[in-house]
Amino acid sequence: MATIESIQSAYIDYVLTQGEQPKSVYVFAKHNEITEEEFYRFFGSFEALEQNIWAEIATKTITEIKTQEIWLQYSSREKALSFFYSFFELLKGSRSFAIYSINRQPKSLSHPRVLDTLKVIVENFADDVIKQGLETGELADRRFLSKRYKDGLWMQFGFVLNFWINDNSAGFEKTDEAIEKGVNVTFDLFQRSPIDNLLEYGKFLAKNGKFKERMGV
Repeated sequence: MATIESIQSAYIDYVLTQGEQPKSVYVFAKHNEITEEEFYRFFGSFEALEQNIWAEIATKTITEIKTQEIWLQYSSREKALSFFYSFFELLKGSRSFAIYSINRQPKSLSHPRVLDTLKVIVENFADDVIKQGLETGELADRRFLSKRYKDGLWMQFGFVLNFWINDNSAGFEKTDEAIEKGVNVTFDLFQRSPIDNLLEYGKFLAKNGKFKERMGV
């Protein structure tokens, strides 16, 4: 009997050996000696199947990093770095499929549709990490902007994924460097800066206009 794992494995083998997606679910099912009903029991389309493969990698990554003894001691920045490093380390085992899956997507200003489910998982993870950072004061709580921090992490994720796909360095060491620099810069922007202090000072002056008048300012 077909399972999610067996169908995904058969699909990956098919697209990597044939260099293209099956012409239809019927063709794929016949090629793997299963019925269409068995396929549709788990997936509504090949796109849904690919989305699930990407999502499983993200879910497995999060599960694994959260089992680390030191996880609860990590800052929000360290948790984000741990996710990025671990995700791309795990993705190495499916590099050929990842490249195939992304490269066959139409060029767009948005993310590839095969990453739809993964995006939800990554953003939920980012929400939790950022919430921790805001509660501990590690990150600056900026009105309106704080809710967009997760978008910044998702954009960084997309950048690193594209970088990794085109990375030809030994052991993908350049990708590790891109993760370190990219995530750290992103979190630097999330933290308090002199601009935050300047804005708060401006708000203070605006609220104390009468005091300024008495001082002759």
